[in-house]
Amino acid sequence: MREGLETERLILRRWRIEDAPSMYELAKDPDVGPIAGWPPHKNVEESRSVIENVLNGPEAYAICFKEDECKPIGCIELKMKGCDLAEEDDECELGYWLGKHYWGQGIMPEAARALIRRAFEELDMNRIWLGFYDGNNKSDRVRQKLGFKHQWTNSDVDVPLLNIHRVGHVNLLTKEDWEKSND
Repeated sequence: MREGLETERLILRRWRIEDAPSMYELAKDPDVGPIAGWPPHKNVEESRSVIENVLNGPEAYAICFKEDECKPIGCIELKMKGCDLAEEDDECELGYWLGKHYWGQGIMPEAARALIRRAFEELDMNRIWLGFYDGNNKSDRVRQKLGFKHQWTNSDVDVPLLNIHRVGHVNLLTKEDWEKSND
């Protein structure tokens, strides 16, 4: 039995230290990280450090195609209480990124639907937050496909890893809305 979650095309599994070279190949692209708020990775060691120290949460997953489960193509995570947006025990924040070569193939909505189902059905969440920066049209499109509703826009969000400020959009999917959309 595989660890993690499974969809029609994908396996969502825990990150492994040996994934660092694959992560580096994806995360060094200047079109991937900066739009999400982090700088391109400089080397494999930086990617290894991110796996060990950032993507070590209980709901952080490498996204892999079923036919090549060993090679991550992106990342998805539910961040629990205490992160930027999730302040209560029954809410979490969805975060994700995908290697540029895999954009536009419906991969992220497919992966996110599996994790959203887990959040509401297995983890007893009632709210899932989703934030993205202005100009990240791909994340906005994923948001729309998943049914997240815009809540507010903040015109001065600190992006510490890039040492800048941006416009941020905050969105919410409630369990009630999710259940209605799945009837």
